[in-house]
Amino acid sequence: MHDGYGLTLVSVWIGLVVWCDGEWFWWRSGWDNRRKRVVYARHPTVDPTRAAQRVAFRYADLQRNPPEPEAVKDLLPADAKDTRL
Repeated sequence: MHDGYGLTLVSVWIGLVVWCDGEWFWWRSGWDNRRKRVVYARHPTVDPTRAAQRVAFRYADLQRNPPEPEAVKDLLPADAKDTRL
C-alpha cells in the first residue's frame, strides 16, 4: 500500500490497482478499443462492502483472462497468434 498526494493505492493483482481519495474507490476496469483509452470503475467509500465485491469480480476476471505483459508484447513477432505468456 502506498500513501501520498491525498491518495491511497493498493496493488491487488497484476493489472489491478485500487485508488482511494477518501470519497471514492476507483480501478481500471477495461479498455475502450474505439476510443483507445482505459476505462475506470468507481464506487463511493460509504459502501466499502459493495466496492470490495466489485473489486473481487474484477480480480476473478483478471485471473481468468490475465493481461498481456506490456514489456514483452512489443518483442513478440507481429504474426504471433497467441501473445500470452
